[in-house]
Amino acid sequence: MKSHQPALSGAAKATTPPWVDKQIQLALKKPLDVRFYGRRSSKGTSPLVVHFHAGAFVGGSLEGGSCVAGLLADAGAVVMSLDYPLAPEHPFPNAVEMGYAALVWAFKSRHKLAGAGAPVFVAGEEAGGNIAAAVALMARDLHEPALAGQILLSPMLDPCLATASLRDAEAGPVGCTWADGWHNYLPRLEDAGHPYAAPGSAYRLAGLPPTLLITAQDDPLRDETLAYAARLRAAGLAARDVVLPVPTGWPCSYLEPAGRKTAWGPILHEQFSGFLNGALAPQVESIS
Repeated sequence: MKSHQPALSGAAKATTPPWVDKQIQLALKKPLDVRFYGRRSSKGTSPLVVHFHAGAFVGGSLEGGSCVAGLLADAGAVVMSLDYPLAPEHPFPNAVEMGYAALVWAFKSRHKLAGAGAPVFVAGEEAGGNIAAAVALMARDLHEPALAGQILLSPMLDPCLATASLRDAEAGPVGCTWADGWHNYLPRLEDAGHPYAAPGSAYRLAGLPPTLLITAQDDPLRDETLAYAARLRAAGLAARDVVLPVPTGWPCSYLEPAGRKTAWGPILHEQFSGFLNGALAPQVESIS
């Protein structure tokens, strides 16, 4: 096990959680590298978040996922960030299956990690948002574990790459980060129709937990994020979408640890804190 406490001063020292690298053993699978952020609340229980980093299915790392994972921990969660298997060496459904196995492990271990009865969430940004959404669907279908919610930031949900926000970013079916990522993640055309591969096109959404979806005006993945929020609400589910008006550079800037110090860092902290502490009202709403 390797741990690290960043050498910071002043207020930053009080708000930046340490991280701990560890391996967890999943049934019939090789050990999975994970990174834990945050500490269990002095009151006894904290939210527990299983987190999936960005990287267009083919890249990213525990270090690259430190920005969003750290902000989740700053908001009061114990976060388990996963070094999930990457395409093209490990195409769909490898990451989803390992993500679900890690979720089950975390749920069974939640009393040690975050306190007895700790609420468990999944979260992810960009490709990690896809995997988090797919794992939530899988947990729903297999009737375990019970999720308290899902947090999806700029999730890659639609392999068709046909939204206006992607066209505005001059992203097309070939030669762009997300197109290449989808091609490597879904080498078989028929996989694109599977709800765990493309959650944005899933026919059955009933039974999913409350969802927080976050995007930005300058986010190429904005339209598919908002479309999924609308579909969840149409299915009668609690879903909040947040559109940040400030320049973000998303989804590329997710991979920059310094993102926690940008203008959007405090906004994410506020949204995470409210959602993790149950501030999402029973009625659905959308804010921007």
